Amino acid sequence: MIGGDCVRLLLIRHGESQGNAERRVQGWFDSPLTDTGRDQIRALARRLEKDGWGVTALYASTLRRATESGEILAATLGVPLVLDDRLREYDIGVFTGLTWEEVKRRFPNLVAQWETGSRRPPIPGEEGDSAFCTRVAAAFEDIVAAHPPEATVGVVAHGGTFNVYLKHLLGLDIAMQGPFSFSNAALNVVELEKRGLRITLLNDTCHLGNGE
Repeated sequence: MIGGDCVRLLLIRHGESQGNAERRVQGWFDSPLTDTGRDQIRALARRLEKDGWGVTALYASTLRRATESGEILAATLGVPLVLDDRLREYDIGVFTGLTWEEVKRRFPNLVAQWETGSRRPPIPGEEGDSAFCTRVAAAFEDIVAAHPPEATVGVVAHGGTFNVYLKHLLGLDIAMQGPFSFSNAALNVVELEKRGLRITLLNDTCHLGNGE
């Protein structure tokens, strides 16, 4: 149970996508879920239903891998799904859709800087950390404002989206790489209340049978 003055956000990363399976830099690359990805999300949906999480609403990014994940969850949990462009992954510019091997071959200097520095080097055509954080934070602010304090709301999106949101909440440098890692179909829980916040679950995938 959560307190009456607390909104509980379930941050759910999409299931494995075709781009994940092919080791592509996705960003706004719009790939569907794989069969494995659909199974992962079904397993999470069963967990949320069986354990009585009481999800009252679902939101999802408009990228296909997140939308498909949200549709599976919404069908199982019997709640409406709202799509929001602002929840999309970071637009990674010229890296979009390339495999990591292609990135290393075409942009060796950028990759070398990326691997050795605490900050990611600029990528041609990318969105920019400030713009990314602004749109993601605005999306979450609107989501929280739309629901009463006792609500449990699911948000289906991307690792980058959740990283920048948590850094924003915690007052961390949004240009810093990481620091959070989110597996496919991972469940993360953030409880927001007037006096602060609690992260009560992070990158939990025990519904996938891996014990984590």
